[in-house]
Amino acid sequence: MKKICFGLLIIMGITANAQSYKTKNVILITLDGFRWQEVFNGPDSSLLGRKELADVKILFWTNSPVESRKKLLPFFWTEIASQGQLYGNRDKQNLVNVTNKYWFSYPGYSELFTGFADDSVDSNDKKNNPNISVFETANKSETLKDKVAAVTSWDCFPYILNTSRSGIYVNSGNQLVENSNNSPELTLLNDLVGETAHFEDGVRYDIYTFHYAMEYIKANHPRLMFIGFDETDDYSHEGKYDRYLLTAHQSDKVIGELWNWLQSHDQYKDQTTLILTCDHGRGQSENDMWHSHGEKIKGSDQTWLAIIGPDTKAFGEINVPGQIYNNQVAMTIAQLLKIDYKNPKAGKAVLSAITK
Repeated sequence: MKKICFGLLIIMGITANAQSYKTKNVILITLDGFRWQEVFNGPDSSLLGRKELADVKILFWTNSPVESRKKLLPFFWTEIASQGQLYGNRDKQNLVNVTNKYWFSYPGYSELFTGFADDSVDSNDKKNNPNISVFETANKSETLKDKVAAVTSWDCFPYILNTSRSGIYVNSGNQLVENSNNSPELTLLNDLVGETAHFEDGVRYDIYTFHYAMEYIKANHPRLMFIGFDETDDYSHEGKYDRYLLTAHQSDKVIGELWNWLQSHDQYKDQTTLILTCDHGRGQSENDMWHSHGEKIKGSDQTWLAIIGPDTKAFGEINVPGQIYNNQVAMTIAQLLKIDYKNPKAGKAVLSAITK
C-alpha cells in the first residue's frame, strides 16, 4: 500500500499547489553530519569494538537494527515513525542526497536554505551568502516579518543566512542573549555559556543551543525557525564514536521535548510541521573515514529527511525505492507557509511528505 500511495502522490503532486495546508509554523532542525546509517540501523557494530565504547554499546546496541535504532533515537522511531515520514534508508534504495559538489557544511546549509547548489559557495569561511534564502524571503514578507529566527551551535550561520541583509534574528556559537526582561532562565543560560570551556571551533554545546531556542520560542512565538545542532559533527571529526552517539541520543530527546511543548500550546498545536535533516553525510566505515567528509570521501553526499506535522501522512519509514534531495527542503517550507519564494533554481517541494 505504501508503494501505491507514494507513487500516486508523486504522479498527482502538481495538484498540491492548490491545496490548503493546516501548517502555520515550520521548524527546521539539523544534526550536522549525522549519518543515515545510524538513523536507520542504529550504532555501527564495526565502530563499537573498542573497549572504551563498552558502556555505549550496552545503552544502544542490540542484534536487531530496528531495536538498536529505536534505543538510539526513540523520538524518531516512536513519534515520527507512527505519525510522520522518514526518508533515506539506502538499504531499501530510498535515497536522499545533497546536490552541491563539496559535501561539507556551508555549501550544504546554503543548499537547504535556498533550494539550490551554488558552486561559488565553496568554503566554510565567514563570508555573507550572496544567495537569498526562503528564510530571508519570509522575513521580508508582510505575514512573517520578524517571525523568522535561527538559534544555532555553529557561529557561521549569521553569514549563511546573511543577517546584515536579511534582518533575520540569529543567535549562534557562544553568543549570549540580551536579557532585557531579567528572565532567570536566560540569566542562568548566559552564566553557563560564559563559564563553560568552549569547543575550539566556535561551536556552542547543543544543550545550551536547545534551551536558548526554547526561551526564544516562548518569548517571541516565531512561525519559521531554524535550530542547528553541531556536536555530532564535532565528535565525529575527533573520532569519538561514543560521544557522537550520545549527543545524537540527547538531540533526539530534546527534539521530543520541543515537540511535546509545541503540542501543548495553542499557536503551535496541530499547526506546526517539524523537518529534520542534516547538511552532509560522512564516510561509511573506519577504513572509509567515517569521521570525516568532503568531495573525496565516498558517502559524504548521502543524507536523510524526517518530517512530522498536520499535513504529513503517517507513512512512517518510506521503504520503497525513490530519490529526493536536500535542495527540496526550501520549497517544501515555502509551500507549507505560502511564502512567495520565486527561485527558478530551487528544487521542487517534497510533495509526498506534505500532501494529505
